[in-house]
Amino acid sequence: MADIRNLTGEAKIKLTQLVNEGMRTMHEMDTLREGLNETVKAIAEELEIKPGVLKKAIKIAHKASLTQTSQEHDQLVEILEATGKTL
Repeated sequence: MADIRNLTGEAKIKLTQLVNEGMRTMHEMDTLREGLNETVKAIAEELEIKPGVLKKAIKIAHKASLTQTSQEHDQLVEILEATGKTL
């Protein structure tokens, strides 16, 4: 493992640039996430849908994982039915 305290000038510059760019990127991500959350909340209220449901739909669509999610849901239903824990 490299000794961070003994980095060369060029290595320190690269490390500083990386940290600064990472901080900018994370700030942008926070800002975008905040805007999305506000939009989801407004649409959820308008359509009378829970915000969590809309967020989950967005996440599933983003990951293109509807098939996997459906299979997992089916398995959950089977477990609950087998244990008599359905309403």
